[in-house]
Amino acid sequence: MNQTRCPNCESSGRCRPFYEARRVPANSCLLIETRARALDFPTGDIMLAVCSDCGFIFNAAWDSELTIYSDQYEETQGFSATFNAFNRSIAEELVSSYDIRGKTVLEIGCGKGEFLSVICEVGDNRGIGYDPSFVPARQPSKQDIRFVREFFTEKTCEITPDLLCCKMTLEHIGPTHRFLRSVRSVANRRDSLIFFQVPDVERILKEGAFWDVYYEHCSYFSATSLAHLFIRTGFAVQNIWTGYGDQYLMILASPAQHGSNVTRSAAEGVAAGGQRTILWGSGSKAVAFLTTLGVHDEVEYVVDINPYRVGKFLPGTGQRIVAPAFLRECRPDNVVIMNPVYLREIEQELARQRCEARVYTILDFEAEYV
Repeated sequence: MNQTRCPNCESSGRCRPFYEARRVPANSCLLIETRARALDFPTGDIMLAVCSDCGFIFNAAWDSELTIYSDQYEETQGFSATFNAFNRSIAEELVSSYDIRGKTVLEIGCGKGEFLSVICEVGDNRGIGYDPSFVPARQPSKQDIRFVREFFTEKTCEITPDLLCCKMTLEHIGPTHRFLRSVRSVANRRDSLIFFQVPDVERILKEGAFWDVYYEHCSYFSATSLAHLFIRTGFAVQNIWTGYGDQYLMILASPAQHGSNVTRSAAEGVAAGGQRTILWGSGSKAVAFLTTLGVHDEVEYVVDINPYRVGKFLPGTGQRIVAPAFLRECRPDNVVIMNPVYLREIEQELARQRCEARVYTILDFEAEYV
């Protein structure tokens, strides 16, 4: 159902639509066993609107009933050395700069538990992770971590942590103001530390990165709208910065006592001529890219290094997901990399597979062909 009330600042009647995409897959990361099911996957509409009061961007047509999060939801980037290095650097920075050692760390939206495991390892901490998509068999660690395969909601009763983390989850939540209020009720100690990470919408808008707009992401933040949300829900913002090739926006906050302030430290031509083109990366970017451009008939395969995704199919468009070794058989003419952060890592893998295809990043592709 379309809405005009801002879910971030709760103002009414000052939200203007500016971007629309119809009948896009309602999930991008669910594992789909057959092509027939992939092609018949449920769809929803995207109608992005911007709030004139706080600058927040959201999908006014979003329906929470359409998205599914379960153990068939395969979101992890943990098979990439590049991403693991980034994840570890965040954990080490939080531990060293804020003395998160021997403490309790609560992560909301912990996925398969990779980041929580790292920060508990680095600081010898105790962990609590909430996520309905957590798979126990994928986290055999003997660390002191309790995983809860549920959503974290305003009804959740949990101990107050020393550090509360929420990485790449807030963008999946529609009522952001209500959700942050529930976070504030748990992180209620004066010395509690709160760390959130979301995609940076300023980068998306600047690059015209439509492949980063998909149904699961119903909420899009700039530094301004993110700070506005935290301040309005009772937090003092300590810092806001970007990382991972400026793709991610990160915020550090604490429970507000007497007001707060904020400082910002870092503010279709490929298919022509009978050429064979594949995509590298089978996550949400690929789904949004193919459905928005309508070039899914020209792309037969999508490569992914995550073995749990291999052999499955992209929702809505039906491309088979294959392992890098398949390139020796496939011999593509062009490889389009969905996330340029992984360019060097992918080039090394292409060399190992003796693949001499022309390599594009998604930004190269957009500049040359869109």
